[in-house]
Amino acid sequence: MTSQEIRQTPAPGAGPKSSTEAATPDEKRKVAIVTGAARGLGAAIANRLLDDGWNVLLVDLDGPALHESAANYVPGVAKDTDRGEDRFFCHVGDVSNADDVDAMVRVAVERFGRLDLMVSNAGVAALHDFLDLPLSVWRKTLDVNLTGVLVCGQAAARQMREQGDGGAIVNIASLAGLAAGTGRTAYGTSKAAVIHLTKQMAMDLGRYGIRVNCIAPGPVDTPMTRKHHQETTRRAFTSRMALSRYGAPEEIAGVVAYLASNDAGFVTGQTIAADGGFSAAGLMDSTPG
Repeated sequence: MTSQEIRQTPAPGAGPKSSTEAATPDEKRKVAIVTGAARGLGAAIANRLLDDGWNVLLVDLDGPALHESAANYVPGVAKDTDRGEDRFFCHVGDVSNADDVDAMVRVAVERFGRLDLMVSNAGVAALHDFLDLPLSVWRKTLDVNLTGVLVCGQAAARQMREQGDGGAIVNIASLAGLAAGTGRTAYGTSKAAVIHLTKQMAMDLGRYGIRVNCIAPGPVDTPMTRKHHQETTRRAFTSRMALSRYGAPEEIAGVVAYLASNDAGFVTGQTIAADGGFSAAGLMDSTPG
């Protein structure tokens, strides 16, 4: 798919602006790209970064959903009070297409002046028994979930290397990448590979001051889990979780905010399992012995 940009709806009183009009680069604010930003975790991550003062390029393949999500951001949060300019911009692109990814980095730099953070969140999921898994589903899942993380990381790191002052990359994996689950051959394998790719990226990019970390969310209440998790699945998860509940997208966004911050300046190559204690669980029984 050819990249294209969608301008978000201006806040009341801001006046119309064309989709090609670029803002003056803002050297005071850090700049992030968030992929898969139209809904769920991506939208929550973008909103949190905006709350924390970042300029954000929101990227998704679903242009209408991205535009709708961006229109819901609070105008006061989405504005730079010093310049009166919007602090986010919508860009439609395919993370598995290297040309699209190069374009999204170029747009971020043209729009905001630099790039400090890449959040590779875009992903797809489909449940199939191993014996019935279509090769087309396997290839698409790996292409988006794994190759997308690779090419986004490469494009972002090249820009950060050129800037010469480091940066951060946060890859979103899944609990399914830490432990296998029925029907998750393609999805789980792709996420397990993202966890190892994160370590490799951290080793190769550390010389440039670029930190690379990963988050493996457990069950989070998102449109994707609402589609794929039936009530029996939900009970199976929560029965093995120390917190006995699904997470909120905002809770995962908080982990991203930490990994993007100076507080995580000595953290790289790590995967944080934000899963309510699921991966820590053994026997879930209150009887001692």
